[in-house]
Amino acid sequence: MTFDLADRVQTVPPSGIRRFFEIAEERDEVISLGVGEPDFSTPWAARDAAITSLEQGKTSYTANRGRKDLRVAIANYVTDRFDLGYDPDEEIIVTAGASEAVDLAFRAFVDPGETVAIAQPSYISYEPGVIFAGGEPLAVPTREEDEFRLTVSALERAGASEADMLVLCYPNNPTGAIMTEADLEPVAEFAREHDLTVLADEIYAELTYEGEHTSIATLPGMRERTIVFNGFSKAHAMTGLRLGYALGPADAIAAMNKIHQYTMLSAPTTAQYAALEALSSCGSDVREMVDQYDRRRRFVLSRFREIGMDVFEAKGAFYCFPEVPAGLTAEEFAEGVLREQGVAVVPGDVFGAGGEGHLRVSYATGLSDLREALTRIEAFVDERT
Repeated sequence: MTFDLADRVQTVPPSGIRRFFEIAEERDEVISLGVGEPDFSTPWAARDAAITSLEQGKTSYTANRGRKDLRVAIANYVTDRFDLGYDPDEEIIVTAGASEAVDLAFRAFVDPGETVAIAQPSYISYEPGVIFAGGEPLAVPTREEDEFRLTVSALERAGASEADMLVLCYPNNPTGAIMTEADLEPVAEFAREHDLTVLADEIYAELTYEGEHTSIATLPGMRERTIVFNGFSKAHAMTGLRLGYALGPADAIAAMNKIHQYTMLSAPTTAQYAALEALSSCGSDVREMVDQYDRRRRFVLSRFREIGMDVFEAKGAFYCFPEVPAGLTAEEFAEGVLREQGVAVVPGDVFGAGGEGHLRVSYATGLSDLREALTRIEAFVDERT
């Protein structure tokens, strides 16, 4: 029997990242700089809280929106760190990773045929998520000469004034770009002028190395039209525990919760206990991880320049975005350096418009592996110059 697949599923290609991992699995001694996952373990206090909850048999469902004490802790955290004020009873939902929160938002707010503008390069799941919800994705390419920041001119060139929604992710995956308050203000004005709902993925907010992270939801007139996404995967090294959250106006969060309660029911209970402890006592662990990432960032940027590859000055997340030397496409470079030197990186065009000719290189791995990987990349480049 052959299943009659839905058109919206058939139109979405498999993840462009996975092919390189499948090649990597065929080889021994591959150093992967392609995975967006911390190499740190979850802080011990959070792990201990998870273990204790299991030992005490706390394995039942929680409230659909997440444990009340966790929502209160999240509300306090985002107020203290990012000046975001949200009611834990009505304006916060805890989800199975930030990715579920993004998916809930697309399904809750996008009607078939509506247009969703996506600042690119960007996390690979946004465009498929829009398609699965029945919407029409609209790429808004950002440019290196603008430091990969989203600008009003980019929005206008792409026709985003006719869109219904805008998706942005800063600090950015894959470029490492950040946007300051001054950068965000004209974008916020554009959103207000054209009545755009804004989805702001801020999962890398803690990983901001120059200045402080600013959420677009804090700007005048933006709170009521913005959903903010965050979670525990990146800054708290809790990827496998799958816990995220969304912040937004009460009616929007209620709509997302309606879908959530029919699908996930509630986020993983054990992970919620870990997250509660992470917010309570693991701030120093987060700061130490951020310091380590910053040291790695500066090392990787300097090494690419020594190799002779132009590289964007990433100021957030844990990625850098070097340009591929002349004579090779990004895909040719990524496949060649993997097969010949055993280093896995990801071609930038996987992440959409604006990524062509670049590579996403993750420095979420130890310095010893980074040193060896950059030595191998240098050898690969030297053979072609």
